[in-house]
Amino acid sequence: MNNGILLDTGTNELEIVEFIVGNVKFGINVIKVREIINPLPITPIPQAHRNVEGIIELRGEVLPVVNVATALGMPPSTQPEYDKYIVTEFNQVKIVFHVHNVTQIHRISWTQIEKPNEMYQGLETQITGVVKFDGEMILLLDFEKMIVDINPETSIKFSSLKRLGERERSDKHVMVVEDSPLLRKLLEETLTEAGYANCTFYENGREALDYLLQVVEQGKDIKEFVQLVITDIEMPQMDGHHLTKRIKEHDRLKELPVLIFSSLITGDLRHKGEMVGANAQVSKPQIVELIELIDQNIL
Repeated sequence: MNNGILLDTGTNELEIVEFIVGNVKFGINVIKVREIINPLPITPIPQAHRNVEGIIELRGEVLPVVNVATALGMPPSTQPEYDKYIVTEFNQVKIVFHVHNVTQIHRISWTQIEKPNEMYQGLETQITGVVKFDGEMILLLDFEKMIVDINPETSIKFSSLKRLGERERSDKHVMVVEDSPLLRKLLEETLTEAGYANCTFYENGREALDYLLQVVEQGKDIKEFVQLVITDIEMPQMDGHHLTKRIKEHDRLKELPVLIFSSLITGDLRHKGEMVGANAQVSKPQIVELIELIDQNIL
């Protein structure tokens, strides 16, 4: 795959691979996709999670295969000859997703992505965004949540904070920008446990930037209101790279430390965060490393 080479960093655009499960169109960020292949022979694993079909060998690597239809409670493929495997890498893990077809790649703006409505959302939703495109709708799947459902060990864990030892309470104000309700809740609990109880949460980069601009446009010193920003990358309306770029290009915001906390921090993609001026980048779910970086940048 050409992993987003077309896209300049910080333009608030992304490319999505459109794929089909049942009769529904879904999308995945190209950045997560290593390649798309035809199905290979699967070795089933006894007592594996019901969403895991088994393992395949791909160029010497053994990779798990997740059946997306099973994970979503949808019927199996009616035309297996069109089935495809999407080979992905995020959260520092490689995983294969079995889908019913892969159709095309779209280049879109994060502003075209709407947050799922509360009526069909909630903490357990599998959908992170809805794209209205050419009169149709493409649903963006929460692949991170799909993996956490299979293996809870891949999520943020309180217990890992124990290695930080006794913590002081801090009154420093931390802005956290994260679109996943589940992760916002986990981060709030974890940051509070680590001594950072004074956190404000925003669902996307647009909301966060609006607040920051409002403060400085009133002639106030931003450092009295916010001491640090933690941002995800993939979010509706405005992504974390664009938010970081806007902060770092603004005369009265650029001193604000910005930490990117995302499943997309890989060797290949780290340069994107560096290009927009992020002070540091941490891969989910490395919460201890995040806390240590907050300490370094705020204290």
